[in-house]
Amino acid sequence: MGARTAISSFRFVHCADLHIDAPLKSLALRNPELADLVANATRRAFVATVDLCLDEKVDALLISGDLYDGDQTSMKTAGFIAAQLRRLHDAGILTFGIRGNHDAMSRITTELVFPNSVTFFKGSAGAIPLPSQTGRRDIVIHGISFPRPHAPESLLPKFKPPVDGAINIGLLHTSLAGAEGHDRYAPCSVAELAAAGFDYWALGHVHKRQVHLEKPAIVMPGIPQGRDINESGAKSVSLVTINDDGTIQIDEHRTSTAQFERVAVDLSGVDDWSDAMRAIGRKLATERDVTASNHLIARVTLTGATPLTWRLRRDTELLLAEAEQQAAIVGNTWIEKVSSDCAASHGAAIDSAGAIAELSQLISDDVLKSDSYRLQASEIVSELRGALPRELHKIFGEDEAGFEKIVAQLTSDGAFDVIAHLHESDREPRV
Repeated sequence: MGARTAISSFRFVHCADLHIDAPLKSLALRNPELADLVANATRRAFVATVDLCLDEKVDALLISGDLYDGDQTSMKTAGFIAAQLRRLHDAGILTFGIRGNHDAMSRITTELVFPNSVTFFKGSAGAIPLPSQTGRRDIVIHGISFPRPHAPESLLPKFKPPVDGAINIGLLHTSLAGAEGHDRYAPCSVAELAAAGFDYWALGHVHKRQVHLEKPAIVMPGIPQGRDINESGAKSVSLVTINDDGTIQIDEHRTSTAQFERVAVDLSGVDDWSDAMRAIGRKLATERDVTASNHLIARVTLTGATPLTWRLRRDTELLLAEAEQQAAIVGNTWIEKVSSDCAASHGAAIDSAGAIAELSQLISDDVLKSDSYRLQASEIVSELRGALPRELHKIFGEDEAGFEKIVAQLTSDGAFDVIAHLHESDREPRV
């Protein structure tokens, strides 16, 4: 490794939760091309992270866990990661990392051989002093890896004490006090981290970016590339400068190639199918213009009162195909899902004296409120949940109350779909 010019600050890039080559089961079931885009985007996010290190000529890259994903065994993934870290090694940039809950499950973790500029902390706490440089305070990097996939107790007491007079940086994979959508791992509080005497806490695990405290700096950089609609928005890593006087500058740098967003399209008063599709296209174009990442992946929800309500419910395959066509016209835009929450306008209302109206009333007042029906529906959904991979179980709620809410929503939507298929008042010739 070549000699570096002495400087009075220590600069590094902090990232976490790359989940490189993570499987995308839900997207792959419907659209393999879209799944491939997002899966490859995790690699591109890591390349962008390494590019940032090289462009900014930083001293180090810090990886706060979950570089891999689950029980991956592909040596193609391993080779890709090694090649990227070799780029840093050749530029004289150090890499420090810890293994999170997903890394602990990966065989790659134990089999991959890194350049000697790369250090991954083991399951016991370590403190590594960096070579001294003229005009700069000493730097000590602290960290501890997950030896197993689960860490129900705080790892903070295991850390070695900060070194007096030096800049102390700690790497920790933690859920902190808990975060929605994330399992509880190595729990600790922001106050406990602040009291530990470190200058910068490089955290990982929670996929939403947040600077919890500025002095000392306690930073969760978030996931560098979103993988589903629950990880919406542009994603990033942190470029950090720690000066000798203790001041810290934290700059956010985007790394996501694909960006998930929820897009609502108001069809109030729209009574022509072609006009409705063009409205979707206009809204996608508007959203594309404000999307920071290269690709927009939209979950489209149609709203408003329109005579097209029943047809939008009936012709779901046509609706999806037309929405995808509009996305293709916009460019670099993809449809993850399209659904209709439109209400029936006066022109599409069910005739109150008709048989469909009677059936609708019966379903609403009797069937959906029946204890036996709700029990049967819960059993069916529970059986479906049991047949899915464990990582998808959370889509049915985090607890019993959440599960019952999902079941109620599914049965209500299903009833509405039945009425939509029966209703004929707005039927138009098929395109």
